[in-house]
This record gives sequence, structure tokens and C-alpha cells, in this order.
Amino acid sequence: MEINLFRFCSGLKALGYLMILLVAAIIAVSYYAVVVLTWGPQLLRGGLQSFFAFSILIVFHILLILLLWSYFMVVFKDPGTVPENWKPVLDEENLEAGSSMPFSEHVAPEASASDSDVLERRPPVGYCSRCQNGKPPRCHHCSVCQRCVLKMDHHCVWVVNCVGARNYKFFLLFLIYTFLETTMVTLVLLPRFVKFFGDAKNHSTSPGNLAIIFLAFVLNLAFALSLLCFVVMHASLLSSNTTSIEVYEKKRGVRWKYDLGKKKNFEQVAFSKIVFDALLNCFGAKKALWFFPLFSKEDLDKTPALRGIEFPTLANIEA
Repeated sequence: MEINLFRFCSGLKALGYLMILLVAAIIAVSYYAVVVLTWGPQLLRGGLQSFFAFSILIVFHILLILLLWSYFMVVFKDPGTVPENWKPVLDEENLEAGSSMPFSEHVAPEASASDSDVLERRPPVGYCSRCQNGKPPRCHHCSVCQRCVLKMDHHCVWVVNCVGARNYKFFLLFLIYTFLETTMVTLVLLPRFVKFFGDAKNHSTSPGNLAIIFLAFVLNLAFALSLLCFVVMHASLLSSNTTSIEVYEKKRGVRWKYDLGKKKNFEQVAFSKIVFDALLNCFGAKKALWFFPLFSKEDLDKTPALRGIEFPTLANIEA
């Protein structure tokens, strides 16, 4: 009996749905430990203690809302699919010469010498035998989703979706806000965790509440440390305009052809034109949307990288 490994890969989606439930469970445990058991009761004490507790709870809820918003955007946003029957078009120079047809339709089998020159300038493009369709640059086939994804970074089992051209910003925000939230929960639960052993010895707190505080502290500490590694890794990838898949391709070259310098690299992910030149276009052109999992119409219209079909290269910039 022949085993289809690709069908097995598509079955990993079921694991992803369990991960969503796990995320919900961790958030519920953390919420109960921080709001109900630890800092919520401090609001009734009055004075500076109540103000401090109120400030902590406000920041906690703001980060939680941004975390969940970013998470659901990554889960439900299409990372980018190759248009049906997609074919590469000629470069600007040939378009100005009057050739507006896709290259694969324009060049005849008995191409002349001049046509051969055009062929050498044609951007590299692949073909996916499973999708029976063309593959734009930086596009890869996902065996789990069973389709080609534009500028695919990786398939994330935590969001049951691929991370690609059109939801990478949301994924980065999800990483950042989750790191900030888990770090904050770890810090605000630290005093109660220190008292954990004394409370357990004196039986001053119910065993159930002690277990929740202990579990919430340990889980958030573990996630904060692991997420720090992911945030640093993706910041490094972003600075060189590289996806997780392209890391191995990049090692083979002297200089990565999509590395246009830190300023222009950040422009392609679409953040905003404010504060630091390195973050100029990292997540969009509107500074009001910098920290939110949204794209402005201007971003979608004027940022080719978000469409996932065309990408400027070092050769184009230096030409």
C-alpha cells in the first residue's frame, strides 16, 4: 500500500486546532491568576496600592487585547495565494518598448538572438507541479496547507496557518505582544510566587489557588524566555530581508540579493515612516497603524512586497 506523506502533512492541521485551545487555556489561567487572585482584590484596599493595581490591570488588558487581535489576524488572514494561471510579465524596459504580454506568451519557440537577450534578463520563476501553476520569486509550496504561499516564511502550527507576505506583520506583532504580556505576567506574579512556599506551608491559601498561581508563573516565564529567542531571530531575519526558509539559500551566496540595506528591508514588511529610519516602512505608511494588526489602503496599493509577487533586488537597485 502506497503511503502519501503529503496527506499526512495536511493532517497536521488537526494538531493546530489543539494548539489554539492550548493558547486559550494559557490565557485563561494567566487571567485568573493576575486579575482574580492577585491584583483584582488590591483595588479594594484604597490609596497607592489600589492605584498601582489599577495601572497594572490596565496595561495587562491593553496588551491582552492587542495580543488576541494580532493572533486572530494571523489565524484568519490569507498569507497570499498565487493567482490562477499566473505568469511573469516583462520588465519595465520591455513594457515601454510595447510588449505588455506575459513573457511565456510573448517569446516564440523560434526566438531570435535579441529575444534570447530578453530571456536572460527575465526574473527567475519556478513552476509548482502539485499546484499546476507558476511560482513567483520567494514563493513556496506548503505541504500542510496543500498550496503555494507568497513569500512563505513557515507554517505555524500555533496559528493553523502559513506565515507569508500578507500576514507576516501580524505574526511579528503577535510575537512582540505575547512576549510583552508573558514578561509582564511573570513580573507581577513574582511576589506571589515567592510567597508560594510559605502559603503552602501555612495553608493560608487554598491549594487550588496556589496551583493556579504556580502554573501561571511557570508557564509565562517559559514562554517569555522562548519568545525572546523568536523575537531576536525574526528581528535578524527582518534586518536582512530574509524569510526562515531562505536562510539556507542565503548562506550559499556572497550577498543575499533581496538584502537592500536595513532601511529598505523594513520598508517591504510595511510598518510606518516615523521615529527610526530602520523602521521606516516596516509595518505600513500610516504611523497611527504602526502598532496595530492592520494595513492602510496606501500600504496595499503602494507596497509591492505585500502583494507577494514582485520584489526589488540588489541588482535592480544598483542598476
